[in-house]
Amino acid sequence: MNALFEDFDEIAELAEGLDDASPGTRIMAVMELANSADPAAIAHLARAISDADAGVRKQAALALTAFDGPETAAALVSALTDSDPAVIEAAALSLTELKDPEAGDAILPHLGDTDTVKLTACFAGIKELRRTEAMGAAITALKHEDAGVRIGAVGVIGWLQDEGSLPALRDAAKDVDTNVRRTALAALGFSKSEHAEATLIAALNDPEWLVREAAAETLAKVGGAKCVTALRIALEDEFWQVRLKAVRSLGKMNAVEAALEIAPMMDLLIPNLRKECAAVLGEMAAPETRPYLEKYVDDTDPDVRKNVRWALGKIDAQ
Repeated sequence: MNALFEDFDEIAELAEGLDDASPGTRIMAVMELANSADPAAIAHLARAISDADAGVRKQAALALTAFDGPETAAALVSALTDSDPAVIEAAALSLTELKDPEAGDAILPHLGDTDTVKLTACFAGIKELRRTEAMGAAITALKHEDAGVRIGAVGVIGWLQDEGSLPALRDAAKDVDTNVRRTALAALGFSKSEHAEATLIAALNDPEWLVREAAAETLAKVGGAKCVTALRIALEDEFWQVRLKAVRSLGKMNAVEAALEIAPMMDLLIPNLRKECAAVLGEMAAPETRPYLEKYVDDTDPDVRKNVRWALGKIDAQ
């Protein structure tokens, strides 16, 4: 008997455990099928998704993480309406692990579903598959009453990186929900459009610091002189987390003109911020920042000390 039939016989033998009266035995069968890593196991695991026992169904949903393709996606989507929340959670998690674009064939028909949990999971599952057919449903979902659905829709739009989606993302950047706004601003990072730049700069004045932080981080990807000016203003934000992202972005943009505005921030009693400032000042290697760095050669935080000494070395090498 050749290897192909030997493998088939092995999978068929493992699958027999799915018919055992004991849920524990059926769970073990599911785990063994998953461990086989044989695509022939997918059909059997898909059957186990409908098992009478919730524990078996959950294990089958988790086991399908090891596989990909339309058949796997279809089984996971079917589990999103399970009566047990744990099964739904497992299926939703496994959906995010899909990498084969063809798996999107089983998800696309459900992007207009009325079930909020199912819709959210489907957007999460198709996001990284970059199926352009999902764009229309994602834009429509930006008006959904559930913030989680809107976040998922923004994620899909952002991954597709289509300049035509900019108006939708700019609108999402003004959403009533903080996390929707944050996600939309991060999604705008793919575009070099003046409109994207203007939206990000405006977001530096958002009432929520988490949104301002997202804007400060994303501006480095957009670039432009206006971005540098806005980030230099953001160095004075009341939240250090926003300042840290502004410092990091200015460093990525090599905005040496901001070095003397970043250097005094070494005096702030926030180790993470001092560490970031030292790293950026090292990249800029501006000699005039040396006095600010030298004060912290023996900083109490080892990461700050390391970055300070590295930064001074970069200045010396100039």
